Amino acid sequence: MSNGKPQSHGKGEVETTGHSWDGIEELNNPLPKWWLYTFYLCILFAFGYTVLYPAWPLIHGATPGLLGYSTRGAEAAEMKAWQTELAPLQQKLVATDIAAVKDDPTLLQYANSSGAAVFRTYCVQCHGAGAAGNPNGGYPNLLDDDWLHGGTVQAIYTTILHGVRDPHDPDTRPAPDMPAWGQTLQKADIANVVQFVLKISGQTFDATQADAGAKVFADNCAACHGEQGKGNQDMGAPNLTDAIWLYGDGSQAVITQTVEYGRAGVMPSWTGRLSDADMRSVSIYVHGLGGGK
Repeated sequence: MSNGKPQSHGKGEVETTGHSWDGIEELNNPLPKWWLYTFYLCILFAFGYTVLYPAWPLIHGATPGLLGYSTRGAEAAEMKAWQTELAPLQQKLVATDIAAVKDDPTLLQYANSSGAAVFRTYCVQCHGAGAAGNPNGGYPNLLDDDWLHGGTVQAIYTTILHGVRDPHDPDTRPAPDMPAWGQTLQKADIANVVQFVLKISGQTFDATQADAGAKVFADNCAACHGEQGKGNQDMGAPNLTDAIWLYGDGSQAVITQTVEYGRAGVMPSWTGRLSDADMRSVSIYVHGLGGGK
């Protein structure tokens, strides 16, 4: 029980708080001096901090503090310093023929480092962190040597510069859509041409249907993919004989879906979004991933 009244046991003894439970009394010991002084110093420090640095929230922003410091301002100053330091390299990169950058080790090292940062910021969302692409979405693998629009560093730069089927760039890659042949061909013709594609890509196929599909392919598909099905980089038409697939795994079901419903993937033009130096850097970086020609 507690009687609620502080009690003293005599001179030199610590009085109690008046709380007692089962005969155990709560002593009213004072705080240690060192702890108390530290607490006071913390209060003074906090007051000084709020005066010198941004602290109190206002309707728009916060109190700026007497020092005028802000983390955003410090970050902006650091970025500006880096941009000033790297400006000569960026100017040299823009002025140098992109195919000749490989002959300048310093410039090549800068382009690869800068390009990797650009890629991780703007490209991984589609092509993946490892640049292996995503066949479920029709995003190409940038590590192999299969290129729809050319794998030279100049060709990669042009693709990044103007995109593919970008309706906002008049100079975008002239890649015709893959038609939805389900609207014009009979089901039997589609089944036959699918078997022909399975045949030329080295997969299991039905010989009778593949023979019939060869004529369907020649009449409707060869104009873009070529008579042998090896594609056409000028049109962005993929090679159907190398077993590298932009969409899916090359199975009969996926090929049938592509033939019936068509494909029309879009890569945005990066002109106006990235600087020329950044587009050149990321082009050189992608070219150096292993698949560049």
